Amino acid sequence: MKAMILAAGKGERMRPLTETLPKPLLPVAGKPLIVHHIERLAMAGITEIVINHSWLGEQLEAALGTGAEWGVSIKYSPESEPLETGGGIYKALPLLGEEPFLLINGDVWCDVDYGRLSQALKDDDMAHLVLVPNPDHRQEGDFALFEGRVYADKELGEPCTFAGVSVLHPVLFTYCFGESSRFPLAPLLRLAMLENRISGELHTSDWVDVGTPERLAELDARLRAASGE
Repeated sequence: MKAMILAAGKGERMRPLTETLPKPLLPVAGKPLIVHHIERLAMAGITEIVINHSWLGEQLEAALGTGAEWGVSIKYSPESEPLETGGGIYKALPLLGEEPFLLINGDVWCDVDYGRLSQALKDDDMAHLVLVPNPDHRQEGDFALFEGRVYADKELGEPCTFAGVSVLHPVLFTYCFGESSRFPLAPLLRLAMLENRISGELHTSDWVDVGTPERLAELDARLRAASGE
């Protein structure tokens, strides 16, 4: 299985840290946030990685190179302007192939077992989503989870927040409509949910949406303390 790490966002909420550095390169416990993902993918045996980028993307390519340092192979999908999540994935599909792939938001921290997750997509499902209990900054949640299925109507199950980690089948993008190359992923997922073709799981272990300087600093301090630094 291949993996894609989303790294094209401008990191508006992270300013001023992201004015001169792309968000995925912000350091956490002594290494760039995106490197934590790459290392975990390598440990899971997932060695073919696609990374999209836009804002200061040349810094990402310079820092990560071919991925040989971590025993992986990295290919890049540059965007002249951010295409949002859906558009960025759609542009990268030629690099990802026709089989399901693991998708990771570059600005989250989690201890999900990527190796186990690579086997999570079953039957004719279009996606498998990792969900988390609603954090304080997103108490309304994104979707509902009930008996392993994910629904757009949050009254159909336990309201949860999308963790930014999933397995997607390229067939999901047959829902693309219109001529715009820039579009979000969520509307495609909701259409597939109407056909009951999205499975999911609740992750109750370590997860952080590293979306603000404050949460970045808290995560960095916690991981350093855990490692005895």
